[in-house]
Amino acid sequence: MSEPILRFRGGLALAFLPPVIFLVMCVLFFIVFKAFDMTALAMGGFVSLLVGAVFARDYGKFWEQVLKGIGSETSVAIVVILFLVGMISAMIKATGVANGFVWLAQDIGLSAGYYTFFVFIAVSVVAMATGSSIGTMFTAFPIFYAAGLAIGAPPALLAGAILSAAILGDNLAPISDTTIISSSSQRFRSRSAVADIGGVVRHRARYALTAALISAALFLVIGQSQTADTSIVSQFSATASAMPLFMLIPVAIMLIVAMVTRDIFMAVTVGLVLGSATGLATGLLTPAMIVGVKDGALSGFLYDGVNSMLGTVALVLSVFGIMGVLRGAGVMELMVDKITSGKLSSTPRGVETAIGLGVTATTLLFGGVNSAAMLTFGPVADELGARVGLHPYRRANVMDCFALGLASVVPVLSAYLFIGALLTSGYEAAPALSTFDLFPVTLYPLVLTAIMILSVITGWGRTYEAKDGSAVTSPQPVAAGNPAN
Repeated sequence: MSEPILRFRGGLALAFLPPVIFLVMCVLFFIVFKAFDMTALAMGGFVSLLVGAVFARDYGKFWEQVLKGIGSETSVAIVVILFLVGMISAMIKATGVANGFVWLAQDIGLSAGYYTFFVFIAVSVVAMATGSSIGTMFTAFPIFYAAGLAIGAPPALLAGAILSAAILGDNLAPISDTTIISSSSQRFRSRSAVADIGGVVRHRARYALTAALISAALFLVIGQSQTADTSIVSQFSATASAMPLFMLIPVAIMLIVAMVTRDIFMAVTVGLVLGSATGLATGLLTPAMIVGVKDGALSGFLYDGVNSMLGTVALVLSVFGIMGVLRGAGVMELMVDKITSGKLSSTPRGVETAIGLGVTATTLLFGGVNSAAMLTFGPVADELGARVGLHPYRRANVMDCFALGLASVVPVLSAYLFIGALLTSGYEAAPALSTFDLFPVTLYPLVLTAIMILSVITGWGRTYEAKDGSAVTSPQPVAAGNPAN
């Protein structure tokens, strides 16, 4: 281990002060105040840095390390991509894709027994299109949950289907913040580049889609066993229309481009151009809804998309600042050395186990906020996996799937379940649900965790980085190179 650049009054333990303060802020905002606000978390991150700087022996060096962390190639890549995909997400919301699925359910005349299954499929598509789990939840609950209660669908199972679909979309969508973070935090050792999002998603599909199919089957079977003997008694929504479903065409093309070309910038460009053209042609968008001025202020989905990401980007910057401090103090290197000197580091299976356990613990510490957890643990997973030659795709997927698995839905810590419980309140047809009501029926993350445990044990999907950066199934000599900044 090299000599640390940054030292603290009181020893190395004081280097953990910023992340500890940040953790306390997470608990206060998400659990105590129930304020689900990324900007608030970012504030907590920067406040923690201000406090930590006081205990540094060299105040100037402390901020040098903060800026080094914020200015790292990984941090900059994540920030740029988040702003771009924010515009896609805002476009999908502006065109009302969810209402298209409501129209479809109404037109088919779904019974309560099939409705939960339908909701899981429909909300999964919406979440894939928007790339935002929390945004999808706030959109889907008022529409799909209210409609389900009207036809007698089981409230807890219905809420679990919406939560599961939101997490599935976050897990698999190329434009989700968790996919971007998990990909961008893993670097090729054979060349100076972060893992491309298209390649990561293509390799992740085997785990996510298997978990999705099993979850869908379970929602269908359980929903059928709890079928209410009733028919649709009211219309789902006065605004329900088939027209928004046309927006799925540019979204599908964008996803295909992302996975085939492995170029998220090209995919976003295609999605924005085709999506805007489709929206204008169908009347779902007007030029002013793309970019315009309303009441003297800028408006339109392009502006809204960038604006909606400011809180998340601020969170990314604050967390990377904290990571810069930990790196400067030698903490990250010490963590990696401790883990790699243990028994788990001797085999690829052991390293994957360490990554799974490490990101699970980190996600629990951050109250289920998996984006912050992966920002924190990503560099550790990158270094651990690279030492045994695991391909960046595999490292990213082991980390991402465990972070969005069981760790994200623990009843006393999960931001997802707290939001879900909040969104089930205020309906006369059913009482508000607790996080303990939601946990056993939020099936997707539970199934995903089981699949990933089997994948680690059996080696299903395990790949290694070849000298040219390609993914191969047998171990290769570990390529020389520096760890991610």
